[in-house]
Amino acid sequence: MMISNLKDKPHHLMTLAQWHHAEWSYLNPQRSFDERVQEMREDLEGKLIPTTFIAEDEHGNLLGSASLLAQDMSSHPELTPWLASVYVEVSQRGKGLGSTLVRRVMQHAKDNGIGRLYLYTPDQEQLYARLGWQLLSREPYNGTPVTIMSLDQ
Repeated sequence: MMISNLKDKPHHLMTLAQWHHAEWSYLNPQRSFDERVQEMREDLEGKLIPTTFIAEDEHGNLLGSASLLAQDMSSHPELTPWLASVYVEVSQRGKGLGSTLVRRVMQHAKDNGIGRLYLYTPDQEQLYARLGWQLLSREPYNGTPVTIMSLDQ
């Protein structure tokens, strides 16, 4: 498995956008697929934020992603930056790939002087707690109960 920056592998953008939209469109129902693609194109610019890391197998097949975004919850514009878009292809789940991708984003943030990160999750609180994230709050977001967490590093 290899972890790369999406800016170096732009051919994976559309597949990622499809995965992300299928997985999380219910959390942001006002965002169209085309808007998601347009937002993700910013990850190809090589900025600190937004940045997306991807995992590929030895054949170059896309396995998953994790991102560092300026904003991820419209209800909390005061919180920034965010770990987001942690996605592992269904057949690859349960193998530690998600944790590897999360750690890569955490290291990227730390290497660039970002001391505090945020995330929200509807169902993976235990995973993030094992990686050192702390509970900030539990609240509804667009009708879905989510957990907001933070990490100081």
